[in-house]
Amino acid sequence: MRQLSLLPKFLLVLGICSIFIGVSWAGDDDKQSDIAKRIDASAKVLKEIMATPDKAIPDKVMSEAKCIAVIPSMVKIAVGFGGNHGKGVATCRTASGWSAPAPITITGGSWGLQLGGQAVDLVMIVTNDQGMQHLLSSKFKLGADASAAAGPVGRDAAADTDIKMRAEVLTYSRARGLFAGIDLSGSVLSQDKDETRLLYGSFVPFSEILGGKVRATASSAPFLTAVRKYSVQSKESTENESKPAGTASASN
Repeated sequence: MRQLSLLPKFLLVLGICSIFIGVSWAGDDDKQSDIAKRIDASAKVLKEIMATPDKAIPDKVMSEAKCIAVIPSMVKIAVGFGGNHGKGVATCRTASGWSAPAPITITGGSWGLQLGGQAVDLVMIVTNDQGMQHLLSSKFKLGADASAAAGPVGRDAAADTDIKMRAEVLTYSRARGLFAGIDLSGSVLSQDKDETRLLYGSFVPFSEILGGKVRATASSAPFLTAVRKYSVQSKESTENESKPAGTASASN
């Protein structure tokens, strides 16, 4: 009889444990979903920016980019409450194409104040090998460890593009539909270790992901497709502009 009286209690405890396990699994699924949404949002930001030629990143910048990072406005800037903070993904050019995306975070700096504390999209273009090495180190400060400048705008912009390309990182923002270069000096860019574990199943160093040693997940496809499209499209545009008049392209 005593064993029978303990049965309901046992079932109750078992039921509670099942609920907690289910909540834990659901939490993991939600986190996985958040990463996928952030990757999709990063792809959308890049597509929308490049779809407006007079307000896009110049073709010269995109065609020569070593790495591209996008922080979509899913995470709002908290001005006065722990500083500015955003999450996104980055990819670097390798011998075999663009690398799998690496989750990143950006914190600090005064850029939130420049934008009135609203949610924004940030885009960073690493322009040379030195800047790429800073990114591969998994943590660096813009304006200190790596030189940074507000990027030129306009697909055909050329006047100040060459000068600004000397900076290791070109930085852009989009807020309320307006896209422009922005000064991100003082901000720290680093690897998001927790989201790296969630995306790839275990922690993988920045240098391995961005160095092309990690296979991209299926959820990374939208972002990588957008990066490939606009970096190649820009390269072809730049090459065509540099050809003498009357020279036909190989594809014609």
